[in-house]
This record gives sequence, structure tokens and C-alpha cells, in this order.
Amino acid sequence: MDIQVDMVQDSIGQLCPMPIALMAKNMKKLKVGQVLEIRADDEGAHADIPAWCEQTGNEFLGEEPAEGYYRYFVRKKVE
Repeated sequence: MDIQVDMVQDSIGQLCPMPIALMAKNMKKLKVGQVLEIRADDEGAHADIPAWCEQTGNEFLGEEPAEGYYRYFVRKKVE
């Protein structure tokens, strides 16, 4: 996936709900249209990140496997 990211969040080793709590905090730092990459190895992130996006109106751009973790991409759509 070739997505231009504006901020990277390292949540490797964090268990639910920490990756989501940190993602919510980091999204507040971004401007509308910017992209946050979340790196996580918690199985719950597969469902939690897209669900959070749906609840908040932000755009889930997808996920891709990396070495021992997944990369998730979220575009800020709302203030």
C-alpha cells in the first residue's frame, strides 16, 4: 500500500484499549485530510480500528501486514 502518512503511532506490544485510546489522542493532533499510520500487533485492532472510524466519521484506508505486526491507515475526516 503506497499511502503518504503524516504521523506514525507505534502501538506494538500494547493491548486493547490502548491502541484505540492513543489513536483518538493522535487524531486530535492532525489536520483534516492528514493520515495516521497505526502499527499494532494486538488481534483486537483488526476490528477495533475500522469500528472506531465508523463511529467517529474518520476514514479507514486499510491495513497491511508487516514483520510481526499490522499497519493500519486512518485519514482524518472530521474535527
